[in-house]
Amino acid sequence: MKMLLGCSASFLLLLLLSCLTEPAESRTLHLDSCSVSVHTHELRKYYAHIRSNAVSSASSRAIETSGKNLHKCNVRLNWQKDGQTCCFLRLVLRFYVERVFSNYASSEPEQQRCSSALANAFVSIRRDIHKCHCQCGEETQRTIDSVHAEFIKLQANRAAQKAVGELDTVLEWLEALGPKTQRN
Repeated sequence: MKMLLGCSASFLLLLLLSCLTEPAESRTLHLDSCSVSVHTHELRKYYAHIRSNAVSSASSRAIETSGKNLHKCNVRLNWQKDGQTCCFLRLVLRFYVERVFSNYASSEPEQQRCSSALANAFVSIRRDIHKCHCQCGEETQRTIDSVHAEFIKLQANRAAQKAVGELDTVLEWLEALGPKTQRN
């Protein structure tokens, strides 16, 4: 009888734990001639921790009035031509990893950990995309070059903060690139 109670208690504990934990949500992004799996739930979770600081800071408000919008590429996310999605995503991820996250600073340790985790997730996606061998057209390269030029015009930390505040648009675009699948 004791063994039966122990087994049923263990089963109930496992059942309870499975109800409390979320399955890792991922999307298979269809990038021209290849596919990449992205855990959008994780990206959103990390971004949620740093977004309020990036959006609400005084330096971010000062950047808003500084002329051109740093994130011009977000306007272009919706019109990317066939055959350029892979390249465009690769270049956007490169921009965030090399320019934005390397210059983004927060005084709060939790936010710093989350921005590092988000940067690492972007590095991982970039690594997978490199296997795709995407080809970049001139127009796509010019679009990203203009984003880099706007970034350089601003003080690096402020530009990074603004780009992090606008990252929501990139995440929405990633989520729209492919159907949702569930993994445990």
